[in-house]
Amino acid sequence: MKRLLSIELQKIWKNRASKVLTITYFVLLTFIALFAAIKFDIGPFKFHLAEEGIFNFPYIWHFNTYFAAWLKIFLAVVIVSMMANEYSYGTLKQNLIDGMSKKEFVLSKFITVVVFAGISTLFVFVVSLILGLQFSSFDEFSIIMSDLEYLAAYFIKLVGFFSFCLFLGILIKRSAFAIGFLFLWFIIENVGFAIIKFGIMKKSDSDYTFVDMIHNHLPLESMSNLIKEPFTRLKIVKSIGSQVGIENIKDYSVHPTDVAIVLAWTAIFIFLSYKIIQKRDL
Repeated sequence: MKRLLSIELQKIWKNRASKVLTITYFVLLTFIALFAAIKFDIGPFKFHLAEEGIFNFPYIWHFNTYFAAWLKIFLAVVIVSMMANEYSYGTLKQNLIDGMSKKEFVLSKFITVVVFAGISTLFVFVVSLILGLQFSSFDEFSIIMSDLEYLAAYFIKLVGFFSFCLFLGILIKRSAFAIGFLFLWFIIENVGFAIIKFGIMKKSDSDYTFVDMIHNHLPLESMSNLIKEPFTRLKIVKSIGSQVGIENIKDYSVHPTDVAIVLAWTAIFIFLSYKIIQKRDL
């Protein structure tokens, strides 16, 4: 396993574009700290984002993992390019000639996906811990260590998303087309869902519930459901909501059902990736 990972990391690090994208991704993750500098001072209205509690424990785990997840597209390009280069440079065929089995080849890619997700999760944990210790109003150990399930959800979300990207890279072979199909699938899931729900289905609660259930089981939507938006948990948003008579009853927790769906999709993508490699004439 160590040998397989070493081979993959060398391929990525020797590719200039992949190296730049990887470094850019981790640099951008540190920019989460810039939220602390966001201030508005317009007459009597004063707003300092850090003072609204975004860096308070345990809320910071939710806030930072949600925003960090948006940056995953950088590593998605690396994952897709990693696979496309195997075909372009003939390294896939050479690896098989040198004795690597097709199963080991797919396993090496999946291990790389897990390592990328693990390092990213650790990086977000360290950045969030530093910011929290500096800005949080709560420093009790029990509070700091609560809600860490968001980090676990972040890791699972990245593994699922990168596995999807790996599958697309193997299926389509060309990185530009694979990334294009990824965006197309995102549009299909969301626009298609809206058209079916509000344009085709009968407008009844049972119909809406059925369509929502199907939508929540689709790959990208199920990954999105792991970490729900954190904005409506902010003090200022709750205050505005209470003033206009809107009660927030949203459930922000990480649900085991959502975790199970994403893990199932991850297994499906890796299995299909192996089947494609196994049957394709390389």
